[in-house]
Amino acid sequence: MTIVFVTGNARKVGEARLACDAYGIEIEQKALDIKEIQSNKPQEISEHKAREAFEVIEKPLVVTDTFFHIPALNGFPGPYMKYVAEWFTPQDFIHLMADKKDKRIMFSENITYVDKNETKFFSKEFWGVIVDTPRGKGNSIEDVAEFEGHTLGERRAQGGFSHKAEDYVWIDFATWFKAKSHNVDKTQ
Repeated sequence: MTIVFVTGNARKVGEARLACDAYGIEIEQKALDIKEIQSNKPQEISEHKAREAFEVIEKPLVVTDTFFHIPALNGFPGPYMKYVAEWFTPQDFIHLMADKKDKRIMFSENITYVDKNETKFFSKEFWGVIVDTPRGKGNSIEDVAEFEGHTLGERRAQGGFSHKAEDYVWIDFATWFKAKSHNVDKTQ
């Protein structure tokens, strides 16, 4: 079993393989330059990106998107995380949160699968807190977003991924994809 993963991000491919290898699913990476639409709805962005990629390669594929949601900041940065993380420093996030009692942050990991007949969306949320001192070697928000005692930046600095393989949304995808592939094989 093979699935095309449309991304230029080697870290994301590593995360996918970490989970999918256990299910016998091979990840074939394909980098495409696809323009992302602007929307406040993460699923809409991901689905559009997946459909655009499918029009180019005409094979079943997946795309991923991640989003950060800070309740005390009305959900900011949401789907704009990629840009905000480039513009802001870790200290900028700390300043934004300085007078907030609610320090929670949610990291949403999303996979969109598309083929000629269907589109399927997988999503998983991870809740953590914004810390007062940056730690690690990630982008700005990764150095202040702590989950299970470590910032994402610390995990990156240690050569690790954001979460344990068994916690990834990739497990949900792999379980579904393996069953789907198994059912297709039975009908042929």
